[in-house]
Amino acid sequence: MDKVKVGIIGCGNISSIYLENCPKFDHLELAACADLDVDRAKSQAEKYGVPKACTVKELLQDPEIELVINLTIPKAHAAVCIEALEAGKHVYTEKPLAVTREEGRGILETAEKKGLLVGSAPDTFLGAGIQTALHLIERGEIGTPIGASAFMIGRGHEHWHPDPAFYYDVGGGPMFDMGPYYLTALIALMGPIKRISGSARISYPERMITSEPKVGTKVQVATPTHISGVVDFASGAVATITTSFDAFGGTSLPPIEIYGSEGTLLVPDPNTFGGPVRLRKRDEKNFIEVPLSHGYDQNSRGIGVADMAQAIRSGESHRANGEMAYHVLEAMHGFHDASHSGMYYNMKSSCARPKSFPLAYEFSNAN
Repeated sequence: MDKVKVGIIGCGNISSIYLENCPKFDHLELAACADLDVDRAKSQAEKYGVPKACTVKELLQDPEIELVINLTIPKAHAAVCIEALEAGKHVYTEKPLAVTREEGRGILETAEKKGLLVGSAPDTFLGAGIQTALHLIERGEIGTPIGASAFMIGRGHEHWHPDPAFYYDVGGGPMFDMGPYYLTALIALMGPIKRISGSARISYPERMITSEPKVGTKVQVATPTHISGVVDFASGAVATITTSFDAFGGTSLPPIEIYGSEGTLLVPDPNTFGGPVRLRKRDEKNFIEVPLSHGYDQNSRGIGVADMAQAIRSGESHRANGEMAYHVLEAMHGFHDASHSGMYYNMKSSCARPKSFPLAYEFSNAN
């Protein structure tokens, strides 16, 4: 397979794992990285051996770059994605796809008009943990999935993050920060969503930063920080989900459980690539840990890019695709909308459940 030349826009902290992992796939070639701060791009290029550091405009004008990885901040995702698509590049963006539904639709419509592909994080569902869980479901180990529970519950980021204010602004909060991981995993395991109900609240209108360097700074909260909802899947299965920054005592709840007619499956943290995966059959007394059946159990961010690049060459569909990312974006807004209106939010979009990887799959040309 001919290599796909890749350019990265946005050289902040998250860029390091992409710069480290992309060269592990022989069909990817990191050709350039760009940032509004060109010195930062130069620093990352030197550290990771990328041959070219440049401005965003220069990267987009490079005719050899086919695929752009957009690692800018969320509120810039839509503008950068559309600019890359208009320049004739396929684009893969960090989560979320966009901040608003209108921006998300704009990305997909531009891609369709230009005949280009859109991909989006998270790609953690392509790792060994969730792919193993998906294989067990497809093999019928828990029978027909009838329900699920998902919990992302913690105390918020002001106690550790150096600049956490944006987590409490519009477009932030636990749903938009961590919801993409949980909803993407649930869709990968159970298919698209039909409708949503939800309740959301701002528990503490003001938060105090206790981490350096802004310790003592007060943050005004503009987005819900505790959201609980019910998800009705098109398949008929029903799930509950809670995302919270308000549990100062932590939680003992598992990240995701899937309930089936023949058993229950404990799915690992969807913000990770590995396990453990635990299964309890209908007539068994205890859960047993199931050996991971797939590759990529370490931090493999970039596997979604590798899968997308392969799709560019083969013409097949890629798994971490724009349609699913938009479905997740709409669902996240749906929880807030349902809480505000006191009514169900009926999803306007849908998506195909992404095809699972074969057993023990690893890219044949990965290092």
